[in-house]
Amino acid sequence: MKYPSVRKNIFRMLSFFCTFFLLFLSAVPAAAASDILAETPAAVTTSSEDDGSADETTATGTESSSSDDSSAVTDTGFHVEAPCAIVMEASTGTVLYEQDADLQKPPASVTKVMTLLLIFEALDAGQISLTDSVTTSEHAASMGGSQVFLEAGEAQTVETLIKCIAVASGNDACVAMAEYIAGSEDAFVAKMNERAAALGMKNTHFVNCCGLDADGHYTSARDIAIMSRELTVNHPEIFDYTTIWMENITHVTTRGSSEFGLTNTNKLIRQYEGATGLKTGSTSKAGFCLSATATRNDISLIAVVMGCESSKARVAASASLLDYGFSVCRIFTDDNPPALSAVPVRGGTAQQITCRYEKNFSYVATSDLDESKIEKKLVMDDAVTAPVKEGQRIGSLDYYYDGTKLGSVSILSEETVPEAHYMDYLQRLMLAL
Repeated sequence: MKYPSVRKNIFRMLSFFCTFFLLFLSAVPAAAASDILAETPAAVTTSSEDDGSADETTATGTESSSSDDSSAVTDTGFHVEAPCAIVMEASTGTVLYEQDADLQKPPASVTKVMTLLLIFEALDAGQISLTDSVTTSEHAASMGGSQVFLEAGEAQTVETLIKCIAVASGNDACVAMAEYIAGSEDAFVAKMNERAAALGMKNTHFVNCCGLDADGHYTSARDIAIMSRELTVNHPEIFDYTTIWMENITHVTTRGSSEFGLTNTNKLIRQYEGATGLKTGSTSKAGFCLSATATRNDISLIAVVMGCESSKARVAASASLLDYGFSVCRIFTDDNPPALSAVPVRGGTAQQITCRYEKNFSYVATSDLDESKIEKKLVMDDAVTAPVKEGQRIGSLDYYYDGTKLGSVSILSEETVPEAHYMDYLQRLMLAL
């Protein structure tokens, strides 16, 4: 019988086909995976390390996104050579560019922006005056770093000490003023931190009033811009001091009197058109920092850099930020507002008054602005009731763009209208007969 032989051959053939089929099945997923990989762009490969793949992706034209706050700014193609930077339009507080602006870093003598702010607020409050005499304490005279070499017991006016702080960055002058205003430097620093919190400076904590390196003494580029804006917008007289290039002060001590020259530490004052200030700073820990202010064509900017490698680098970075800011800002001024009619007055000796605009409306635009789309809405008080004083606000002209309010200008009374009494009404009745 050949059946056993046939069965053996059939078994061999079945074994062969089974083996082939199993090999075929094992090959299918690999082929599918290969097809999937072939359809997937290389750009989807991710890594927790920066290995340069982003540069390759850019070269192939593949788009990428980032959650970094500065990504939108980076799309403009502008970049500044500074670890931390920001440029802000002063009147609106609009940020035009930022780079690691919320990173906490030691600010060195840029700290003095807050010190100067508290000094000018004390002046406005009548707590101190520019002619007050301030006596230097042992503690103030012992300050290291940048100083104007005040001696213990030496007296200087508040105005002279402001110059020493704003122009020459005198640490000794800072502490002398802090003690004069608050009684001690610690008490003054507490006020600095309170003011920082009130301004919304979320990444700031001061330990001293002058900026010497100390544990826990830090701020950020954004916070520096915030306090710089508060100082310059509300106290523009600071520019009377920050624009001084060189000036002498007189030391009067037990050894007699002597002249001492102040030289501005901010080289932008001489090197950049429109520069108005504001404050430099440098220590081994902070690097080179600068809060720079400048005005051109009625547009004022604040540029802040932190952690630069040299004085030259901070000047170059600040100038670059300011150049960029001025290139993207435009100012809209309404030189032809709507004509104003006389306004009715209730209960006055006159039944109506003429009025005027407080000023022409101006708005700094930081993006393209189609002036034809600006809407103006006249808003008058519901009832103007006597007495009315000349210059009293009685309404406003509001400006809108795409439904967003840009701002407004006040409408003021041009005359004074006293409250009417019985005889005034009687006289008015007689004249009507």
